[in-house]
Amino acid sequence: MKPLNKTQDWRFKVAHREAWIGVGLALFNFIWWYGFAYGLGSKPVEEYTYVFGLPAWFFYSCVLGFIVISILTIVIVKFWFVDVPFDEEGDQR
Repeated sequence: MKPLNKTQDWRFKVAHREAWIGVGLALFNFIWWYGFAYGLGSKPVEEYTYVFGLPAWFFYSCVLGFIVISILTIVIVKFWFVDVPFDEEGDQR
């Protein structure tokens, strides 16, 4: 990745930071899913426990994982992401 220079627009720095946050969220989502799906789902079927009629590994990795990632994404976008003007005459920060 090319480093940012001083003449480059400030919006690129914001875009890079927000892109890395998105990559971090995607990695967290994969680790969450993989950990529960293969951690709890690696037992024999006879030993599965169930939550709301679903196997526990499926409930925690897919259902609860979706809820956690959705809430985390909303919070991150609301508090860490910045409105960036797309016009070239946008105010300088």
